[in-house]
Amino acid sequence: MTGWIEFLFALLVFLLSHVIPVRPPVRPWLIVRLGRGGYFAAYSAVSTGILVWLIVAAARAPYVEVIPPLDVLRWIPLVMMPLVCVLIVGGMTVNNPFSFGGLGRRVYDSDRPGILALSRHPLLLALMGWSVVHMLANGDLAHVILFGLFALFAGLGMVMIDRRKARDMGPGWSEMIRNTARISVVGAGQVPWQAWVGGFGLYALFLWGHAWVIGVSPLPF
Repeated sequence: MTGWIEFLFALLVFLLSHVIPVRPPVRPWLIVRLGRGGYFAAYSAVSTGILVWLIVAAARAPYVEVIPPLDVLRWIPLVMMPLVCVLIVGGMTVNNPFSFGGLGRRVYDSDRPGILALSRHPLLLALMGWSVVHMLANGDLAHVILFGLFALFAGLGMVMIDRRKARDMGPGWSEMIRNTARISVVGAGQVPWQAWVGGFGLYALFLWGHAWVIGVSPLPF
């Protein structure tokens, strides 16, 4: 029972950490005091720390099988996570007027949307991909709850943000998004090379540090 209590408490803290700091009264207050770069750096560091705790707490929860632990499913994260890392790097380094913004300084150009041609929501798509592949590889009840909620949050987030941005931007919305997509495999051709290089570098870092941070090797052999 203690394992379930820690997992549910960690899940609650994680959800609150993603709701409170982005609310209109809180986010501007933090940006004024930390600066835009400082806000994103602090927010990313705190979120990452809580996420690691949540994953560890899920591993400590009692094991209840939901998805059979097939060997082939352990290969899926190893193959798909490089693409997830490309989305993370690309999403964090682009100026995104349609979703969670990164640190990119280049003014958005609707004729050259870059990674936004693949998805207007690269960070949410990365969260969805990360969640699904890890849910398949860790099919016990705690991980299905954890990763299933993350995937659902990401998918709903894309729809809700699109609706809000369309309302806020008014008639200009259609013109602004004409070369973008919510999700488009074809748009992968417009992802800048820097995102590919940085993404594979991030993947190598994750692969190296996974066993040390999470306590489980990501290698299926």
